Amino acid sequence: MSIQKLSILIPAYNEENTIQVILEKIAAVELENNIAKEIIIVNDCSKDKTVDSIEHYISAHPELDIRFFSQERNMGKGAAINRAIQECSGDYLLVQDADLEYDPQEYNLLLKPVFMDDADVVYGSRFIGHHPHRILFYWHSIGNKFLTRLSNMMTNLNLTDMETCYKLIRTSIAKEINIQEKRFGIEPEITAKLAKIPKIKIYEVGISYYGRTYEEGKKIGWKDGFRAIYCILKYKFSK
Repeated sequence: MSIQKLSILIPAYNEENTIQVILEKIAAVELENNIAKEIIIVNDCSKDKTVDSIEHYISAHPELDIRFFSQERNMGKGAAINRAIQECSGDYLLVQDADLEYDPQEYNLLLKPVFMDDADVVYGSRFIGHHPHRILFYWHSIGNKFLTRLSNMMTNLNLTDMETCYKLIRTSIAKEINIQEKRFGIEPEITAKLAKIPKIKIYEVGISYYGRTYEEGKKIGWKDGFRAIYCILKYKFSK
């Protein structure tokens, strides 16, 4: 499979402390086969100095292919990702949270199934493999496994981490998905809709996870878990 460009999509909301760090990490990644990187940042109406940090970084690094957009109002992570999908131009796209929970150095792990078997989609699982995984919340892990199993029952997939941020998707496929969820419900929605595509090749690889506490800026909560259950059931039976 020949890939010319990877689009890295960054939804950002109140990430002034980490946005420049993650951009530095992305810039440092050397993709195999000389694949180019395109970075699409969508600011979801941040209330801190996220915009200033992004604009300063872009002005200091004109050599990087970075495109920056801002939502007029806070619409949620799902809406920001949807906007980034419509704006990107790479052969494949990958969502990268603006925090430091996921390691850009593992992009090549996600690309390997594409090179080996022309994969359409690759999920990065935090729960398989030998990679580091920060130990934090027991009930979060139980909730994640429950949501993944429920999603698998509805989609007939056998994923281990449906809620992962790292989803590498062929861009032509992603652009055809009618994303409706504005917040974290985008994860089960995309999974359900990908599973309905005939003959789609979905892979999963193990990745690292450096999770944050709520004091460090983690945003997802128990209400999002209930919304995920609703989305899993909803998109099983709707388009």
